[in-house]
Amino acid sequence: MNPPSRLALAPAPFVAEYSATGALRQPVGQHGRAHIDRPSFFLMLHRSADPATSLARHVAVTSPSYLIWNPEDDAAAASALRAIVAAMRDRYEQILVVSLYDQEQSPDAAEDAPRLPPFTALIGSGDDDAATRAADALGAAMAEVEIDLRRCHVEHRSRPYFEPTVEALVDGDPGISHVSFGLPPIYLAPTGTVYPQMFRELSLAAGDSLLRSACSFIADGGEGAPVHYRALGRSAFLSAALKTDRKLDAIARSFDFLLSISPINTDEAMHEFLGADGGKSPRFRYRPLEVDPDIAKRDLYAIDLAGLEDPLLETLFSEKRRELDHQLTMIAARNTPEFRPASMLQYGVVEPELLAAALAILAATEGRPRRGTTMIGASEVATGARALIDDYARTDDRFAAKVEIRDDLAAGLMVSGGTLMISSHTRLARHRLDALLAHEVSVHLLTWFNGSTQGLGIFRTGLARYEGVQEGLGVFAEWAVGGLTTARIRLLAGRVLAVDAMLRGADFIACFEQLRQGHDFRPQTAFSIAARVFRSGGFAKDAIYLRGFKAVVDAVASGLPLDPFWIGKIAPDHLATVEELLQRGLLQPPVFRPEFLDRPDIQARIARLTADTSFDTILDWE
Repeated sequence: MNPPSRLALAPAPFVAEYSATGALRQPVGQHGRAHIDRPSFFLMLHRSADPATSLARHVAVTSPSYLIWNPEDDAAAASALRAIVAAMRDRYEQILVVSLYDQEQSPDAAEDAPRLPPFTALIGSGDDDAATRAADALGAAMAEVEIDLRRCHVEHRSRPYFEPTVEALVDGDPGISHVSFGLPPIYLAPTGTVYPQMFRELSLAAGDSLLRSACSFIADGGEGAPVHYRALGRSAFLSAALKTDRKLDAIARSFDFLLSISPINTDEAMHEFLGADGGKSPRFRYRPLEVDPDIAKRDLYAIDLAGLEDPLLETLFSEKRRELDHQLTMIAARNTPEFRPASMLQYGVVEPELLAAALAILAATEGRPRRGTTMIGASEVATGARALIDDYARTDDRFAAKVEIRDDLAAGLMVSGGTLMISSHTRLARHRLDALLAHEVSVHLLTWFNGSTQGLGIFRTGLARYEGVQEGLGVFAEWAVGGLTTARIRLLAGRVLAVDAMLRGADFIACFEQLRQGHDFRPQTAFSIAARVFRSGGFAKDAIYLRGFKAVVDAVASGLPLDPFWIGKIAPDHLATVEELLQRGLLQPPVFRPEFLDRPDIQARIARLTADTSFDTILDWE
C-alpha cells in the first residue's frame, strides 16, 4: 500500500482542555476525537475514510490514548496532534507514536474465492533504536496470534507508514519514536461485509499486542515498566460504560429470577404428597410475574455495546446480556416443556465425573449415625444473621444487609441482592447455624456488598456464570467452619443425582423413590431435593453446589488464592479479567473479607488441603 501524499500542516487552532488529572476527551474537527484518560507516553493515531468498517479505528479507540480523524479533518488533526505531542514531550523525554491503518483488500478477490486473504501484519518503524525495539515487541506479540486456525505472519518494513500530517512532525523531533501497524483485512468478506467474530478476535489481539509493545518501549527507556503490561490500558470508565452498566443493572433488578421460578406452596405440597403416600406428583403454585420477559428482552438488546471503547468491558457486558436472556427465557417457559432445555442451556448437564463423585459420597456416608442436636427456627436464625451482619457493618457501614422472615419460601435461606430471606418453615440443627451463616452472609451477601463498591453494578449482580463458584465458595465456607456435616454433603450429592435423573427423563415420583429407597434419604429430605430440581418444569442448577465445591477445593489445594473471588460475584474464567482491571485501577481490593478466614483453627484447617485432597479425605476430617 502506497502512503498518501503529504499534506502541509495547517495552523487551525486546537486548545487542549485537560482535566486536573491530565485527562482529555475533545472533538477534533467535524468527525475526529482526541482521548487521553491519563498522562501517557504513547499515542495511537488513525485516519479513516470509512470508520464503520475500519478495524484500525476500532483498535485505536480501545487505547487509553488516541487521536482519530477523517480525511476532511486533516487540518484540525494536525493542530491537535501538535498540541498533544507538545504536552506529552513536556512530561516525557521520549514518547511513542503509533500509526494504525487498515491494509487494502485484494481488488480481484472473488466472492466465492477458495483462498483466504493473507493473515499478515505489516509493521514499520523509524530509524531510532527505541522505535525498532517497540516494533520488534509488537511483531513478536502478533506472531503469537492465532485466529480461525491460522497463525499471524509478521512482515517488517524499513520505513513506517505515515498518516498525512504526521511525517513532518515525527521527523523533526528526535524525542518521538514512530511505529506503524497495518492490520490484515481477514475480517472482511470479498463483498466488504464484516465477519463480526473475526473482527472482534483480531481487535482484541491487536490491542493486546500494542500494550505489550508500549510496555517494552517504556522498559527500554528506563522509565520503569508496570508490573503487568495491561496496567497501561484504560484506567477510567467512560460514561458509555457506566450508562450500559446502569441499563443492564436495571433490567437485572426488574425481576428476581429464583423467586420467579420457585414454588410458594412447597410445604403444603410436601404434606399432601407424603400424606397420600406419594401416589401423584405434587402441584406447585408460583407467584405472579413482575416482568414481561418479551419486553425485558427487547430492552436488553436495545443496549448498544458498540460505544464502550473497551473490548474487555464489551465482553463482560455481552456475556451478562446473554445470561439475562437465558433467565428471561426460563421465566417465560416456567411450567412448560420448554423450561427444562432452557435450564440446560444455562447450567448444562451432569458430567460423568461429577455423578461418580456424588455416588461415591453417598456410598461412603450411607449408614453413618446422624448427630443429635437442639433444633432452632427462623427467628433464631435471623438473630444470628443480624449479629454477623452488624459485625461486618462495624468494619464499614456499606454492609447494609436486610434480613426478612417470609412465609412464601420453602424451608431454608435465600439471598436476593442485599437481602437475606429466611423461610418461616425453617428448622435446623443449632450446630449448623455457623456454617449456614458463613455460606449465606460471609459469601453471598459479602460479595454483593464488595461488588457494590466497584463502580460497576455488574460486579454486584454477578458476571456471567458466577453462580457455580459462588455456591462452591458457600459450601467451602461451611466445610471450613466445620459445619459440612454428613447429612449436608449427602444432600448436595443427592441433588446431583436428582438433576441427572430429571435430565434423563425421570419424573418426580421416580426421582423421589430413587433418593428414598435407593440412597436411604428420609422422605422429607427426598421430597425437598426433588421439589427443588422439578420446580418450574425441571431446573438443572442444583448440580452446581457439589461441582463448585469440588472446583474450589481443587483450586485451594493447588495453591490458588481465593482473594479475587471476594471482589464481587465472578466466575473462575474471569480471574484474568479481574487481574487486568485491578492492574488498570478500574477495580479495587475487596472492602470486606470473610470473617471466618481470620480464625486460627480455620486457617490451620484450610492449610491441610493438599494437591491429593479428595472428598473422602475431607469427609474423614468431620
